[in-house]
Amino acid sequence: MQDDALIGTLTTYETLAYSAHLQLPDTMTTVEKEQRVQDAIREMGLQECADTPVGSWYIKGLSGGQKRRLTIAIETLKKRALLFLDEPTSGLDSAAALHVTKRLLTLAESGRTLLVSIHQPSSEIFQLFHYLCLLSSGQTVYFGERYKAQEFFDLGGFPCPAYRNPADHFLWVINSDFDTEAEDEEQGSKGISNKSKSLIKAYIGSDIRKEMIAKIRHATEKEGDIITKDDGDKVSAMKQTFYLTARSFTNMRRDIAYYWFRLFIYTMLSICVGTIYYKVGHSYDAIQARAGMFIFVTAFLTFMGVASFPSFIEDMKIFTRERLNGHYGATVFVVANFLSAFPFVLLLAIIPGTILYEMGGLHPGFGHYICFIITLIATLSVEESLLAAISAVAPDFLTGMIAGCGVMGIYLLNGGFFRLIRDLPSPVWRYPLSYMSFHTWTSRAFYNNDFLGLVFDNNVPGGPPLTGEEILKSRFDMYIDYSKWWPVFVLVCMAFTYRVMFLLLIKLREMLPSLIMSMRATRKMVDRASSGRFVVPHDIEENEVEMQK
Repeated sequence: MQDDALIGTLTTYETLAYSAHLQLPDTMTTVEKEQRVQDAIREMGLQECADTPVGSWYIKGLSGGQKRRLTIAIETLKKRALLFLDEPTSGLDSAAALHVTKRLLTLAESGRTLLVSIHQPSSEIFQLFHYLCLLSSGQTVYFGERYKAQEFFDLGGFPCPAYRNPADHFLWVINSDFDTEAEDEEQGSKGISNKSKSLIKAYIGSDIRKEMIAKIRHATEKEGDIITKDDGDKVSAMKQTFYLTARSFTNMRRDIAYYWFRLFIYTMLSICVGTIYYKVGHSYDAIQARAGMFIFVTAFLTFMGVASFPSFIEDMKIFTRERLNGHYGATVFVVANFLSAFPFVLLLAIIPGTILYEMGGLHPGFGHYICFIITLIATLSVEESLLAAISAVAPDFLTGMIAGCGVMGIYLLNGGFFRLIRDLPSPVWRYPLSYMSFHTWTSRAFYNNDFLGLVFDNNVPGGPPLTGEEILKSRFDMYIDYSKWWPVFVLVCMAFTYRVMFLLLIKLREMLPSLIMSMRATRKMVDRASSGRFVVPHDIEENEVEMQK
């Protein structure tokens, strides 16, 4: 909740509509889902900006407060009875924070329970709370009705000075982050940690705590519906994939930085390369010219794809938020990401590839042209899948771009363009890196498709013409015993492998933090138990029987 991960090209209504189709069960009709969307817009006061784009670096859109309300509205679509909000006012100015909090109060008054963590609320926001829980180093300093907190602190010896925000005063008293041994200016010799200890001790024996325990006991004994994780049938994976693909495709279509700018650059560079290698011909020098053109095409198209890393990282941020909130699974995201991007991969391959093929005067024949274009499509698919896998573990787009360029550079070195595969050092570079490099298979597909069947002039005057087969064997160390479609098939398998790796890395990313935290907690408990310092918190100790009951 602290960061609003939203798609900038979608409007407020579109954001909620797509989210409704991803979250709400199949048993609901389209009309019912539309009603949920309208209810969410009304509850969070988004009517005036329903058709306004969320906004991005080139699109003027919603304000910070409106984005925060839209983020909350997404989570209200399922009409959950219990909502957890982590710092919903963080990063907002006082007016926007107050507006957001008032909308949360409206949700609470509609019969829902909201648990909100908040730092430094204004006095106006503080007055809107029903109950207040104050924590210091994991210990409960106060938990009770909001209006009784000031009296509790007064009785504890820490009265709130006049004209001071009570919330600021409470946090100042219990804050132990900046504890020092120096005497406190206003409270004498009591340090912040001592203040917290005295308040914790006072709260244990207070009537406020006893009242809260009684209320909790009454609530647990009261008969009623049990809140479960899922409130009804789930959305089928097929429908989620369809709507997530549609949403991603809409974003890619509207965002000029995602693929359109790359298409423009690819097209311009294809024209430039086409003019340099225009009708390259069949002379002896044309052999190296064709190879140079293939090197540039493969290297540039793949390296230029790294520029899309900011968009990959934004997609991962949105997925992380929606995944943690249970909107859809990792498999749905990976499949939808591939399907939505594939039409643009086709454009990136067909338009620049056609320009290059025609201007360069490559191997004539429609079949050879199709093989060239399909090789480009497969290569770009591998590159997109590889970058997606890197984005799953990259903390930011800059790190991802550096890692992506590094991997592309290593693969390109082993692709057979700069040094033949047979001349590479056998350990590591030849085996296995040259076979792991998709540039190796792209170069083989390009060379076999273009040179086989062509005849070139000999560099020796009067010498016999050089066939494409001879050139592939002697000059480029290429095998011609297999079909020219075999390297294309290998590229397709690589694209699939990197997509599976993308999925596995996402799942590992989800599991690793909780696993590390669990190991640390276990180690800390063992250390405390062995040193005799393990103490059961008073709230757990006294309420254990009630919780078991």
